[in-house]
Amino acid sequence: MTDNYKSTNVFLLRRIGLAPSKRLLTFLISAIFITLPFGYAYNSVAIVLFVGYSFLSYKKQNISVSYVLLAPIALYMLMVASIAWSIDVPLTVKALSKEAALFFIPIAFFFNRKVISISRRGILKGFSIVMCFFAFFYFLRAMYRYFEGGNIGVFFYNELSTPIVSAVYLSAIFAIAYYYFLSVKNKRFFDYLGLVIMMVMIGLLMAKVTIAVSVLLTAVYISFFASVPKKTRIAGAAIFVVLGMSLVYISRTTTLFPAEYTTNIPEMEKLAEEKIKLNKVTPHEAWSKQAFSENDYFNGTAFRIYQARIFGELVQEEGKIVTGYGLNASIKKIEEKSKEHNVFEGGVLNQRYARQNYHNQYIEAFSDLGILGLLLVLVMVLINLKKSLSDKDFVHMAFAFLMIALFLTESFLWRQRGVVLFILLYCLFNIKLPEKSGKITL
Repeated sequence: MTDNYKSTNVFLLRRIGLAPSKRLLTFLISAIFITLPFGYAYNSVAIVLFVGYSFLSYKKQNISVSYVLLAPIALYMLMVASIAWSIDVPLTVKALSKEAALFFIPIAFFFNRKVISISRRGILKGFSIVMCFFAFFYFLRAMYRYFEGGNIGVFFYNELSTPIVSAVYLSAIFAIAYYYFLSVKNKRFFDYLGLVIMMVMIGLLMAKVTIAVSVLLTAVYISFFASVPKKTRIAGAAIFVVLGMSLVYISRTTTLFPAEYTTNIPEMEKLAEEKIKLNKVTPHEAWSKQAFSENDYFNGTAFRIYQARIFGELVQEEGKIVTGYGLNASIKKIEEKSKEHNVFEGGVLNQRYARQNYHNQYIEAFSDLGILGLLLVLVMVLINLKKSLSDKDFVHMAFAFLMIALFLTESFLWRQRGVVLFILLYCLFNIKLPEKSGKITL
């Protein structure tokens, strides 16, 4: 019965010109990576093709279950279960589709574990090369907009990225390509070119966390991974550490880095016209002030502190520690708290404050899915970090530390682009061939 099923599947694949092959499988995984900067529809199609192909072309000898891939599957099952206690069932059900990659991608890797584990470097290389072409596109687009309007701002931050993908997520995508080019042992001209292109794009996108982590990781690479004399390693690492500290200082003392929540909106302009002084909320005020006013402005740090504060208040007041409020349903409680603390709700700004999620993956998982949700996220993070350190794979290590940092400032897994980038790399890096893997067949 099983043999007939497999024969039928292979026949169907051949009829549509998709004969089972390692090259095609590698291409489909690369397609998921490559479509990340596009709209969600393109990326979803790439995922469906990869998962569908994996199911239709599987061979028993290539199937291998890995316990490290069970954590994301368990997280998605918990998301599904949260429908039962969600305070906003329609919102939870709607969110499940964008989180489906947590379930289907690991299962597809089970079916191809032996094949994918030996194709990892080639997949990363292809992805990184294509990202160079994307960078070229973004730069040309910015050049066109600059000559059209004369605004130098089109070369930076969210103006450089498209409305489809924010600067934070685009910089994370480019960072992975940067880490690949950096890790190439015997670099050629195009490796150096790719390295420079990714470095420039990460700088122009001005995502502080990605820049800081990348600078530190570059120092780590020079110190421990680069094949250069010891004195050169020390000097190179010192330069990047000083550069990183300088960037932190500049970001705190100048307006070089753009504000995450801009005041250049109608409500703030109106306040300026009425000569009402704008109050920049300090971290202390964000944590302790009971009632805010219409002229209170939160920068990125103050806003995240305020969000952490209201999460703590909700835990104390309602005690939803075990179950949480349901996937994506915490936003209702955030809105209620915004009204309680009189956070300005005028027009566009309402989208900036009252309707924003926690911007912290650990808090988001705890609030939506309870203690078990938080534990599953931590399990994935720790498994990823542990294996990267034990394998001494620089790109894997860089990915692990970048995710730990971004999870502190973004609800990374609660966005389709974020969850796909994370789970694809998580699966790619954390699978490995069993000791008795046998022959790989396609």
